[in-house]
Amino acid sequence: MTTVTLPTVPPPRHLTVAPGRSLAELTAWYGPLPVRRRRVPLARASMEMPQDAEQPSFRFEFDGRELRAVLTSEQVDAVPGDRLQLTGDLHLNDVAFPVLLRLRVVERAEDRLLVVGTAKLPYRLLRRATGFRLPWRLPATRLRLLVAVEFA
Repeated sequence: MTTVTLPTVPPPRHLTVAPGRSLAELTAWYGPLPVRRRRVPLARASMEMPQDAEQPSFRFEFDGRELRAVLTSEQVDAVPGDRLQLTGDLHLNDVAFPVLLRLRVVERAEDRLLVVGTAKLPYRLLRRATGFRLPWRLPATRLRLLVAVEFA
């Protein structure tokens, strides 16, 4: 009798974020100075690895007074040093604004993924494209969106 080992196909994975296991922050910068830093509630975040796809898809939903938007990834590239680079869109006021989110994988296990990343957004272009505005008394040249998420 011969034993045949069949190749295993990893099941499709859908990892979400448990409540209280994430952090999102929006910082407005004017030149080299941060002028405003606010936490933004991360309503939902998910990572999905379809069976037939080579790369995962990420989705972050922000639901705060400062920022009410959805960031979805279109392309995920692995960068040396245990990093990921997400190219996607920030859907804000029904307009898709292109975003580059650079993530650092802090911890990786079979059923967990802990990542920390930032996206730098030019404020003037974001304001013109989407209508997003900071209060008039805050000058800004760019925004930094920071996310720290534990997918499980």
